[in-house]
Amino acid sequence: MEQDEWDELKAAAVEVMGHAYAPYSRYAVGAAARVDDGRTVVGCNVENAAYGVVLCAECGLVSQLHATGGGRLTHFVCVNGDGEVIMPCGRCRQLLFEHGGRDLLLWTVSGIRPMAEVLPDAFGPDDLAKTAATTAATTATTTEESK
Repeated sequence: MEQDEWDELKAAAVEVMGHAYAPYSRYAVGAAARVDDGRTVVGCNVENAAYGVVLCAECGLVSQLHATGGGRLTHFVCVNGDGEVIMPCGRCRQLLFEHGGRDLLLWTVSGIRPMAEVLPDAFGPDDLAKTAATTAATTATTTEESK
């Protein structure tokens, strides 16, 4: 993706950040991502008086991803209330990994980085599939041995 496309993505994040609901922290966040089919999805943070159930901008973005047809995220950026690029929190890095994988490119505070660098050695769906396959094989062996 060229720099002008990254700038358009950041502009989308800044625009949606203006819709953030952050009356408690006063820390508005907007996020925008490109999807593998060319769509752009966005999200903003939505706070709640029960502080622990805040929805980060990335949560809204992933929800919009699925509400508009699914797919894989390919490029991502999030900004604060001043329009400055910020890093996703740890929970959101995991969420982005789940929906973009190791090759998802993020505009970070230190430049464009693949998710593999932002969240090294990530645990994800492939790990669960391996565990399920191992469990199924072990169960089948145990069942055969008990006959």
